Amino acid sequence: MSAAQPTAKPTAKPKTNTEDYLRMYTQMVRIRTFEDNANQLYLSAKMPGLTHMYSGEEAVAVGICEALNTTDKITSTHRGHGHCVAKGANFKEMFCELLGKEEGYCRGKGGSMHIADQSNGNLGANAIVGGSMGIATGAAFTSKMLGKDDVAVCFFGDGATAQGLMYEVMNMAALWNLPVIYACENNGYSEYTKTEEIAAGSITARAEAFGIEAHQVDGQDVLAVNALTTDLVARARKGEGPFFMELMTYRYHGHHVGDINREYYRTKAEEKDWKDNRDPIIRFRAHLVSEGIATEAEIDAMNAEIAADAEAAVTYALEAKYPDASEVDMHVFTDITHALA
Repeated sequence: MSAAQPTAKPTAKPKTNTEDYLRMYTQMVRIRTFEDNANQLYLSAKMPGLTHMYSGEEAVAVGICEALNTTDKITSTHRGHGHCVAKGANFKEMFCELLGKEEGYCRGKGGSMHIADQSNGNLGANAIVGGSMGIATGAAFTSKMLGKDDVAVCFFGDGATAQGLMYEVMNMAALWNLPVIYACENNGYSEYTKTEEIAAGSITARAEAFGIEAHQVDGQDVLAVNALTTDLVARARKGEGPFFMELMTYRYHGHHVGDINREYYRTKAEEKDWKDNRDPIIRFRAHLVSEGIATEAEIDAMNAEIAADAEAAVTYALEAKYPDASEVDMHVFTDITHALA
């Protein structure tokens, strides 16, 4: 599973979708740019702790989140920056959160692995592998009980399929026809171990055992991901859920930013092949140009604008204030009325 084969090119859609296409491209570049800057903050010792890069997997988050409404919910993972950006988060608040500043989405107390953006339906990242599966399923249950048509998407990695909670919630979701989509980002590795060495049999078959309709899709093709998700979301709103997606993708960095020497579990040739031949941004850029949706110059201008936005956000976050020490118990205990709450 570490070498999933992509389709030849992104699935074509009518040119009336020009605005959607440009937004998807922009969102993927925003994720890549955010991660590049986050990595530099770590390497320059300006960011406390470790972080897990999403670079290479951008088409998954963007393809899915572009099919969702603002009120639809997502739950994320320890590798969650891409989900957060794709669901509508701003650079400034995200960099402030990574640097522990009070203007971050969680007032600097969550950090990289616990970013939540309730205003855009992001219920939060989770450092526990598979830990958000119950939260997403609960959100879908809430939607159904309240008679809403909101859908929940649960992002998780291939390694999380070894967690027992996944099978408990899929059983419940199937019994109650909950509007939830389980999105397995199969990047070929569970930390430092190949997926096929930790997951016996088919990953999609795990969902099918509960009678859940399951699909495998090229996670490097943003249009293929978006087309499938759009269909499943529409059906989930009509009460036809739950659904399961296995998205074949690849992470360019190590398990975390400190995982630099990776040759003991994957080769540089493998990494180069994915970057050179299967990069979701390069592939989609070529598609935009070949279809006459944007010129190379226009795309370069878009990229430059995003880079400038990220640079300004980093500068702002580095100079922003840390939370006051008096906030230490804020949002911790429900029976305490805090002066700043």
